[in-house]
Amino acid sequence: MFSAKDKTQITSRGSELHTVNSQLVNFENGFPYLQIEAAASVGKGIIRLSEEDLIKRIELFDNKVIEGAKPLKFIPASGAASRMFKSLFEALEAFENGNSESSVLTENKAAKEYTEKFNQFAFASQVEESIQKEGEEKNSKNKIGFLLNSKGLNYGSLPKGLLKFHAYEKSNRTPFEEHLVEGAKYAKDNNGVAKLHFTVSPEHQPEFEKLLDIIKELYEKELNVKFDISFSQQKPSTDTIAVDLNNEPFRENDGKLLFRPAGHGALIENLNDLDADVIFIKNIDNVVPDRLKKPTIDYKKALAGLLLKFQDKLFFYQKELNEKGPTALDSAFLAAASNFLENTLNTKPAENQYYTEKEQLYRYLKEKLNRPLRVCGMVKNEGEPGGGPFWAINNDGTVSLHVVESSQIDPKSVQQQNIVKNATHFNPVDLVCATKNYKGEKFNLTEFTDPATGFISTKSKDGKELKAQELPGLWNGAMSNWNTLFVEVPIETFNPVKTVNDLLREQHLE
Repeated sequence: MFSAKDKTQITSRGSELHTVNSQLVNFENGFPYLQIEAAASVGKGIIRLSEEDLIKRIELFDNKVIEGAKPLKFIPASGAASRMFKSLFEALEAFENGNSESSVLTENKAAKEYTEKFNQFAFASQVEESIQKEGEEKNSKNKIGFLLNSKGLNYGSLPKGLLKFHAYEKSNRTPFEEHLVEGAKYAKDNNGVAKLHFTVSPEHQPEFEKLLDIIKELYEKELNVKFDISFSQQKPSTDTIAVDLNNEPFRENDGKLLFRPAGHGALIENLNDLDADVIFIKNIDNVVPDRLKKPTIDYKKALAGLLLKFQDKLFFYQKELNEKGPTALDSAFLAAASNFLENTLNTKPAENQYYTEKEQLYRYLKEKLNRPLRVCGMVKNEGEPGGGPFWAINNDGTVSLHVVESSQIDPKSVQQQNIVKNATHFNPVDLVCATKNYKGEKFNLTEFTDPATGFISTKSKDGKELKAQELPGLWNGAMSNWNTLFVEVPIETFNPVKTVNDLLREQHLE
């Protein structure tokens, strides 16, 4: 199927031929749905912290940092903001087709709200300055056009991290800046250094670095912190091959194979390169102004404190299992380790699987307890889109907690969809991770993914339809085989900006 020239193209990207061939098989066979057994709920897979628990966990985290634990904040920030402005792009196209202002705004409710409340946006004054500079009218068309195109702010081509989200008395902030301010409160070590890592697109990294050069010293002085900011890009080797509608490799006009970025699941490789004791993960667009940051900071610290509390016990079991054989460990120890795995780390044995032999139980516990650990915040479901927390069956028959996206669940299964209807919480992408073992050695995170949890979508290139393949998502399939805890967090900690008019919500206005 592949010529010598194809193979050279594949290997030059850092990809492997067998990996590309397996991707082609996935296009032919599709991906299996995940089998969920029940929705996780408070008391059944989701921990609810009391006020006392919250304070204790925050204190534990703070003390661990004082003792030398190194935190880091990881922010996926490569996504373009174009989807934020879908309605505005449609309105602009209608204007350019000669439609009147009244007809465009009557048809497009989102554009109407944007123009009517224009002055409430943090970027409004910049847009107006651009309009004035060009000598144009401050009408609805220009308020949209000068926001989106290169004559103005060019927001239609920028990533979310570089857009002005929030207005303050002295200056207005981008999500990139808000993450720095927030990270200074919980990702700072005992030397006063806050480490943050952003994954960005190669074409946007210079703009992030330029903004950092402008603001870094100002925020360090204001927040009494030293920032250690790093960037990485999604690796070309994680891109997946595209195919045509007959599942044959899609070729560009010059005959080359087409590879496409494989979604945020590919970022497990970037996460794997980082070295820290506690890693916080949060999406770039989930930020709030300073007046609302306290609940987020408190719960981030509490989730980390809970992680470190259970990690201490996990390390005890890892050490015993790794440094002693089954004959040196008594039945009481193995029973305690089994109880910890099943009732704290939420991994239950396969149905009808009984470990009657001591060595068999030892091997099972050693495998399951020698894994990365994560604590995931879960928000009560109030109608926001997003994946949710479920008990699901693993490939080896065991049952454990998973963050599950709707695309992973069979839409035609009445039984599976009934489970979904009973879900009480969803995933706001609020994770705290521990990626080292009891010796302080980093796990190879790529060994704990489930390749069968990817999905296929339809796209187009040069006017031709194609099929694209995404790798397992970062917080679902890419972390499928981690030890997992779910904790309820307040809705106040979840304030994503999916459309430009989300910035008009009370949470984003000063």
